[in-house]
Amino acid sequence: MNRINLICLGVTDMTRSLKFYRAIGFKTYETNDAPPIVFFDNQGTKLELFPLEFLAKDINEDHPPILSSGGFSGITLAINMKSTDEVDRFFSLVEQHGGEIVKPPEKPAAWDGYSGYFRDPDGYYWEVAYGKNWSFDENDMLIID
Repeated sequence: MNRINLICLGVTDMTRSLKFYRAIGFKTYETNDAPPIVFFDNQGTKLELFPLEFLAKDINEDHPPILSSGGFSGITLAINMKSTDEVDRFFSLVEQHGGEIVKPPEKPAAWDGYSGYFRDPDGYYWEVAYGKNWSFDENDMLIID
């Protein structure tokens, strides 16, 4: 059992978050603009949006974890692209739809690639990256040897 099937993001405004993720290319069968929960289909996983308050109560109804005040949680999500142009186009899309560019794409000194970071409307950090030596399988999943 070596897989992650679902990544859940607790959101403070479902309508805003659903609109943002749809606008940057995430696909869902959900047609309502303010559903109680939404799932996006990805290759190999699903991304879920769920109201933050309910997520905390789902973890522990009597003593829910303290909700973050916007600090860095130590977790980032990543989207791996097949070219620097794809990275740049995606960052343009994110910015156009209200994402905050935290670190514009650049060639990092530590590795031979191209990457940057953005924050979604709820403050989740996403890295968007390209590596010239990366390869992808038939399902567009990144192969890491």
